Amino acid sequence: MDGMYAGEVVLCAASAYTQKFYLNELFHALPGQIKDELKIMCVLFTEDVGGTLALLFDEEGALQFRTAAEEGDLLYDEIGSVLKVKQLQRDKQDLLEALELYYKVLGG
Repeated sequence: MDGMYAGEVVLCAASAYTQKFYLNELFHALPGQIKDELKIMCVLFTEDVGGTLALLFDEEGALQFRTAAEEGDLLYDEIGSVLKVKQLQRDKQDLLEALELYYKVLGG
């Protein structure tokens, strides 16, 4: 994964399938506490609902949550993933807004 989708930049991602967390090297300068919070948030999300979760910046610099599941994954909780994203957007609003500002300052 090179961290880019057409016009989008991946911040981080986690997978219930590989049990791995990915942080884009473009963001290595983030404070350790922020990186830890992102890791915990993403890993707990995938442990809770399954599938994968990616946080990415769209072309306007807004932070987006993208979830997915492998075809035939009966353990993936699609409704739960939508609810969990809404909860994270509410509970982590300050963090998410700070990350968007950080990205825009970097020239994203």
